Amino acid sequence: MKFYSTNNKNHIVDLKTAVLESLPPDNGLYMPETTPKLSSNFISKLSNFSFEEIAFEISRSLLKEDLSESEILTLCSNSINFPAPLAELDDVTFVLELFHGPSLAFKDFGARYMAQLMSVLNREDDRQLTILVATSGDTGGAVAAGFLNTPGINVHILYPSGKVSFLQEKQLTTLGGNIHAFEVDGTFDDCQSIVKQAFLDTELNKNYRLSSANSINIARLIPQSFYYFEAYKQVMHRSLPVVFSVPSGNFGNLTAGILAKRMGLPVEKYIAATNINKVIPDFLETGLYQPRPSKATISNAMDVGAPSNFARMQDIYQSDLQSFQKELIGYWFNDDDTKAAMKEIYDQYGYVIDPHGAVGYLATKAYRESSKDQFISIIHETAHPSKFLDVVEQVIGNKIDIPERLSSLSGKEKKSTVISSKYEDFKSWMLAQN
Repeated sequence: MKFYSTNNKNHIVDLKTAVLESLPPDNGLYMPETTPKLSSNFISKLSNFSFEEIAFEISRSLLKEDLSESEILTLCSNSINFPAPLAELDDVTFVLELFHGPSLAFKDFGARYMAQLMSVLNREDDRQLTILVATSGDTGGAVAAGFLNTPGINVHILYPSGKVSFLQEKQLTTLGGNIHAFEVDGTFDDCQSIVKQAFLDTELNKNYRLSSANSINIARLIPQSFYYFEAYKQVMHRSLPVVFSVPSGNFGNLTAGILAKRMGLPVEKYIAATNINKVIPDFLETGLYQPRPSKATISNAMDVGAPSNFARMQDIYQSDLQSFQKELIGYWFNDDDTKAAMKEIYDQYGYVIDPHGAVGYLATKAYRESSKDQFISIIHETAHPSKFLDVVEQVIGNKIDIPERLSSLSGKEKKSTVISSKYEDFKSWMLAQN
C-alpha cells in the first residue's frame, strides 16, 4: 500500500517509509492512498469471527502488498491478544471496555501492533531507531509497555510535568531499559510541538533515525479501527443503528473510527466528546477551527488544544463542513459535569467509569435527547478507572480495585529527565547523548 501526505498528495511513500519515518517532510500526515472496502459478506458475518480474525482480515486488506499472510497473522496474534468487551448499562447503552491490555488503556492496541510492525519493517536495518512520543497520559504508558526491550529501538517519552496522574507517571518513568522519560515544564501541546520540530530538524535527523508512536503515525490508526468492528459485532443482532461516542483529545481514535466506516462498517454517527478543550466541537458548530492553549482537567488524556489528526479529518471530508456534520457531532463538558456523570453511572448502574468514559456517557445522553430515533450507543471507556484513583474514589465514595500490574508500580523509583518547554533544550540533550 502507498501513502500520501495530507499537505501534498503527490508525495507518495511506501509502508516502511510511512511507518518508520512517521511524519512527511512537509509537516503533513500520512494517509492511505486507497481505503479498501471490506466485503459485505464479511461485515454481515462478523459474529462468526474472533477479534484476532477480524484484525487479520482488516490488516490483510491494508498490508497484503507489503507483508506475507504469515507475517500478518503473527502481527495480529502477537498484538491483538486481549479482549474488547461491551458492558451493558441498559438495553441501548453500552460501554466498550478498552482497558484490558498491559497498560490498562486503549492505546495498548495501537502501541503493541505498532511495535510488532516496526520490528518487521526494521529487521533488515542495523541502525538504531529512536521513537519519540508526546503523551497527555495514556499513550506513554502503552508505548512503554509495547516497546519495552524491543531490539534495535529506543523510546523517548515526553510528558507534561504535574499533568498526568500518579500511576500514569509511574508507567512512564519506572521501566528503564530502552524507555526514557522527559518531564516537560509545560503542556501536552508543548510536548507535541517538540516532537514535531524534531522530525523536521535536519541536524537531529543526521544523528538519529527518528520515528513516532503518537497517532501522527498511521500505524497507530490501523489497529484502532479493529475494535470498532469488534464492538459492532457484539450488538449487530439487535438490528438498530449504531452510534459511537468517543472521548477525544488528539482525535486519532475517532479518525480510526471514520476509516472503519470507509472500510464498510455501518456506523450511523460518531460523537466527538471532549472536555473544556473543545476545539473540535466548536468547529463542528461554527465551521471555524481555532487551536488554543490546552487547559488541565481531570480527563487529562483529552487536554489537547491543537489536535494533530484534524489534518486527517480535513483530508477525509475534503474540508467541507457539511461532510463533517453529516457523520460527526460534538459535545463538551467541564469537570463538574464529568464528576456528576461518574456518580450517576455508579449509583444508577453500579458501574465504575473513568473521567474520559464519563464524558463519552454525557455526550451520548445529549445526543439521545436531541434525536428522535432509536439507536444503540457504544461509549468508549478508554482507561481503567484505577488510573485516576483519587478522583474516582472521591466521586463515588467507595474504594476500587487496582489491577496488580498497576499497583505494583506505586513503590518503584521514578526516573525522568526534567527539561523546559523550549525545543532547543531537548535538541541539546539529544545531541549531547549522541
